[in-house]
Amino acid sequence: MKVTTDPIKTEALLTRRVEEVVVRESLAAKLASGRQLTVKMGFDPTAPDIHLGHSIGLRKLQEFMDLGHRAVMIIGDYTTLIGDPSGKSKTRPMLTPEEIEANAKTYLEQAGKVLDVERLEIRRNSEWFSRMDFLDILKLAGKFTVARMIEREDFRSRMASGTDIGLHELLYPMMQAYDSVMVQADAELGGTDQRFNILVGRDLQRKMGMPQQDAVFLGPILAGTDGVQKMSKSLGNYIGVSEAPEEMYGKTMSIPDSVMWDWFLAVTDVPEQEVREIREACDRGEMNPREAKARLAREIVLTYHGEAIAARAEEHFNRTVRNRELPEEIGEFVVPAGKHGLIDLLFGSGLAPSKTEARRLIQQGGIRIDGKAVGDIDTVVEIGGNPVIIQKGKRGYRRITAG
Repeated sequence: MKVTTDPIKTEALLTRRVEEVVVRESLAAKLASGRQLTVKMGFDPTAPDIHLGHSIGLRKLQEFMDLGHRAVMIIGDYTTLIGDPSGKSKTRPMLTPEEIEANAKTYLEQAGKVLDVERLEIRRNSEWFSRMDFLDILKLAGKFTVARMIEREDFRSRMASGTDIGLHELLYPMMQAYDSVMVQADAELGGTDQRFNILVGRDLQRKMGMPQQDAVFLGPILAGTDGVQKMSKSLGNYIGVSEAPEEMYGKTMSIPDSVMWDWFLAVTDVPEQEVREIREACDRGEMNPREAKARLAREIVLTYHGEAIAARAEEHFNRTVRNRELPEEIGEFVVPAGKHGLIDLLFGSGLAPSKTEARRLIQQGGIRIDGKAVGDIDTVVEIGGNPVIIQKGKRGYRRITAG
């Protein structure tokens, strides 16, 4: 594919969803040269789901591909053995190779919802790390200093609090940097939380006599559905790119108005000018923020499921949440006639992934039986002639029948 040097497209590449470029003048000159660049972004498969926060980098990789550049996704099957210490207050638990491989498989499947995987170059860093012996590691480690590694803020914080830092964690930035050497990256993409790791890559390339990669820091970091903390699976404040359309739509409608505009710019293709106009209309009172958020929810579902399904997800939300009607289709759970503990019904029907989570949902007021809120974890439900409708939150339903 021919490289495109259109200055308008190049400017958009360097601005939308971008917090900072190091070094901007260098990358702009490379893009204007007409030479095909190698643009790298790494993903550690620490969990099986890709969420909207991850999609920002994938979208930017696609933009580079659309201009004719070589986009390389590094699957960090070796770096995941350590786990990126960025922003972590303690050492990550180590995953097994089998867990990492299972997660990597789902990553690749889900990435196809965001970008053209047929044109994407996918590399696993086990390609080079698995061939290195201990002497190779020592030689590579000799290009770094302990002082440089403990410059990173999260390490300094842990040292100050007396929290242990594993020696293996100090090797993580070195390994990510070596990925850039092996694919001869001209640029690397990452969130602003990856600043230290990516700049270490520049240092290593320089020390090895290579041209230094430019760094494209994406941002702002996407807040989760709580509107406060970074979107994260571990915090439960995320929307996965493979989630059901009704869940995507409903979760989006639950976010605070304050983060809606960042979401528009980060995870949809709505033009920036149109986003500004929508926001200004809300500020002037000419548009209800709920209407703007509904547009955001439609755009997100449309991206991953298509226009027709997005329309059905909106209809489902309006019927079940705004109008408080029951959905047309409710999953059924059949139990023997008689008395059953609510916790057992929640777990058995799949509304709760565990009995511990079932207790939490009840205690937090997230469960209704036939429309009435239930707060007692010892609640017993009589299942007999008429079905019982159990509702979890705003969107989870089960019809419990005797059989």
